[in-house]
Amino acid sequence: MLALVLCAVHPGIGGVLVRGEKGTAKSTAVRALAALLPAGRLVELPVGATEDRIVGSLDLQKVLRDGETAFQPGLLAAAHLGVLYVDEVNLLHDHLVDVLLDAAAMGRVHIERDGVSHSHAAEFVLVGTMNPEEGELRPQLLDRFGLTVDVAASRDVTIRTEVVRRRLAYEKNPAAFAEAYADSDAELAEHIISARGKLQDVDLPDNELRRIASVCAAFDVDGMRADLVVARTAMAHAAWRGADEVTADDVRVAAELALPHRRRRDPFDEPGIEPEQLDQAMRDAEEAIGEPEPDPDPSPDPSGGGGTPNPSGDGPTSQAGQPGKSFRTKLLQVPGVGEGAAGRRSRARTASGRAVRVADDLGRGLHLVGTVFAAAPKQRERGRITGGLRLAGDDLRGAHREGREGNLVIFAVDASGSMAAKDRLAAVTGAVVSLLRDAYQRRDKVAVVSFRADDAQIVLPPTSSVDIAVRRLSGLRTGGRTPLAQGLLRAREVVLRERARDPHRRSLVVVLTDGRATGGTDATTRARIAAQLLAAEDAAVVVIDCESGIVRLGLAAELAKSCGAQYLQLGELSASAVAAAARTVA
Repeated sequence: MLALVLCAVHPGIGGVLVRGEKGTAKSTAVRALAALLPAGRLVELPVGATEDRIVGSLDLQKVLRDGETAFQPGLLAAAHLGVLYVDEVNLLHDHLVDVLLDAAAMGRVHIERDGVSHSHAAEFVLVGTMNPEEGELRPQLLDRFGLTVDVAASRDVTIRTEVVRRRLAYEKNPAAFAEAYADSDAELAEHIISARGKLQDVDLPDNELRRIASVCAAFDVDGMRADLVVARTAMAHAAWRGADEVTADDVRVAAELALPHRRRRDPFDEPGIEPEQLDQAMRDAEEAIGEPEPDPDPSPDPSGGGGTPNPSGDGPTSQAGQPGKSFRTKLLQVPGVGEGAAGRRSRARTASGRAVRVADDLGRGLHLVGTVFAAAPKQRERGRITGGLRLAGDDLRGAHREGREGNLVIFAVDASGSMAAKDRLAAVTGAVVSLLRDAYQRRDKVAVVSFRADDAQIVLPPTSSVDIAVRRLSGLRTGGRTPLAQGLLRAREVVLRERARDPHRRSLVVVLTDGRATGGTDATTRARIAAQLLAAEDAAVVVIDCESGIVRLGLAAELAKSCGAQYLQLGELSASAVAAAARTVA
């Protein structure tokens, strides 16, 4: 709640991103904040909102009816002096997130489009909430949020009991519940107003400014945005305390809120800053500003021990261990044109993107040229001699637009004994990590199927959180025979199940194996039949041959041929090779 309050005191901080599992009252906290602000306005932005709806657009009704150019304000104008709330902000298009964050940082919106030049104030507290299990924001967008906080449900029985008690009391009598907390809410609202008024008088001494610069440099954050956000947050915290000057305590609070998410340069980096790391950075900053070093924090190790415990709890079964070296890959595409969720992988018909042809409906936006061409032959019968084009409602034409979609990328990984030998699986998992990083950037959903011994497992059901996939990949159990047919059928099961849930999301199955099916004389035949069944579900299939050594049997190549899949050797999984080969997948 502190992060929300500080942004209410100083909207220039740039907003708050609240990350947490489902059912942790993220939305409740945001709505509660709106009730405490002087204007008390809460504007919610739906995930499916378009850029026109957010920033505003040309008022077509006035243009066609009155012949005048008029601007119709969007949600940013409505949120002025209030809270703009974006639930599931990680599912919003990246370019729309950029628009929101730019407006939040500048306090104004400038529109230059459709023959309209317009500017208006847009000072608001931007709050985004998200569940990391549904996918992360890109590090570049994380950096644009001023502050982030992670929330989780308490495991304390007393606290959980009180939460349920209060919720039930609210449901029984909402008015009485609100009345019971009216005085404390009014006191908090008054405190926010008082801190806002005091903010301009808060002094940021040069030694504290140097402390901020030293701490930000210690965590190796990119650019200068972190320094500015920490400075603004420290000043807001001082004003919240009623102080006239920023102190080291204010800087520490600000750093805890503003820096953890800025350390995340890679989608698989764990966000967060350990308290001990921040303590050390603060002590080092004392030297940078020439002050005596304070006593080290005497608090004990919260883990109660001197080392990192092994969380895996593995028995005698061997595990894949750490993935091998990863590398940059280029685009793997599903052929054709789909209609799936917006992303950056395969071609798709979308509500945004470039217009490729004219449509009779306006469902995907106005096609201006098509509208003019439809109206032009009718000008004589409408009595036009001179002047502007005379338009009617039936002249309006929409646009078929083409953009990119995200796909379901299923990794079927052979974890049998033949793959585990000679560290081959480390190279394979390194390749999968490379492809997972690519899937993260292209906003795909991913799933991981592992097959070994006597069965195949869905190690990770379809998810947008690819960092979870990396962790599951590191814990793969290895060894035993190669039930290749079961692995392919399990991948097919994932395809069918996800299609029932999301019919428009197309699937790309990447099979990483040496092709050595074991389990009887007909194991190879069963594997080829399973591959054909998988391909029959309109899933694009790529077989990555992981066989190594001087003598090669070529079984993976035969598997790919039997189902019309694209075939690549593991060593060819480079950026240029993948880009050239994947576009021909059938």
